[in-house]
Amino acid sequence: MSLLQDLGGEVEEEAPPRRRRRLRRALIGVVVCLTVLAMVPVGAFLYLEHRLSGNVARIPGVFDGLTDRPERPSGPAGDAVNVLVIGTDRRSGVPTTGSDARASSWIPGAQRSDALMILHIDADRRAASIVSIPRDTWVNVPGYGMNKINAAFSFSGPSLAIQTVEYLTDIRIDHLAVIDWAGFEALIDTVGGIDVTVPETVVDSARDVTWTAGVHHLDGADALDYVGQRYGLPNGDLDRVARQQVVLRTLMQESLHQEMRKDPRMLYDFLATVTRHLSIDDEWSTRDMLKLVVSMRSFHTSRLTYLTMPVAGFGTERGQSVVYADRRAARGLWGAVIADEVDDWAGRHQARLTPSVVS
Repeated sequence: MSLLQDLGGEVEEEAPPRRRRRLRRALIGVVVCLTVLAMVPVGAFLYLEHRLSGNVARIPGVFDGLTDRPERPSGPAGDAVNVLVIGTDRRSGVPTTGSDARASSWIPGAQRSDALMILHIDADRRAASIVSIPRDTWVNVPGYGMNKINAAFSFSGPSLAIQTVEYLTDIRIDHLAVIDWAGFEALIDTVGGIDVTVPETVVDSARDVTWTAGVHHLDGADALDYVGQRYGLPNGDLDRVARQQVVLRTLMQESLHQEMRKDPRMLYDFLATVTRHLSIDDEWSTRDMLKLVVSMRSFHTSRLTYLTMPVAGFGTERGQSVVYADRRAARGLWGAVIADEVDDWAGRHQARLTPSVVS
């Protein structure tokens, strides 16, 4: 049978700003990779599988031993796919994820999850959503009590991170992708840069950069500064998350969707750069990833919804700056993800969607 026939805790010292920017661009890169793959012509899949499968590193046993996991929804909603994407703040002089890794991806206490996103792919494969969870969200980490959600990865690695997200959301996570280093700067430069709009002039005191009001054409280095800013923005990390999502949306809708179809070599170079920096769970085989891609032939980036977990406010716990979830609103969002009804939820909560222009 041919392949196509078969397809069906305390606060740790923060990482240096440049390192954190690398991690965030990697997180954007993995989400772009998973979505852009859906645009590959069917005839190119075998070639891409052969060329790219060796790029992706796999993390063994991340789901082993997890108990009391959320049940998979019954009915059509059970065919949806949820991918937890983690960017870590591991301070290492060499890569720790991907095929070029030369150090362990996790050492107890050495790093926290710098960014968390749930990529939800609808059961009908015609739409998807990206839900960011602020890294400072104050949650119950199983076995460790109340702490920031990013501490779970530090305490006990990817498995505890998955367990903590499932405990918070009641969403069953199907797959995991972990990233530290990335080629986001090169990706932006490869497509000729992107345009973003800054609504009001803001100053990033940490980088001594002034963003004047208006349209900015960003090359890779500029994009890193843009998505990395926290100081000078009214909502700090929440605005930084919104900027990440704006860059992701722009990169896919304005550049990748048009150009990658025209130039297969550009597509391969793009995917090769991204996949070299990925580590995924070992249960996600290349064939299963390919099945998912084929099933998304009708997907369009305009059907990708960008959201951040509803937040009630900010505070301090044990000397740490934390984010409090809006439990009622978040419960509604998580329920929509579980029921595969994010589009309906988003239609009733337009104000919670990430706009195309953010602070």
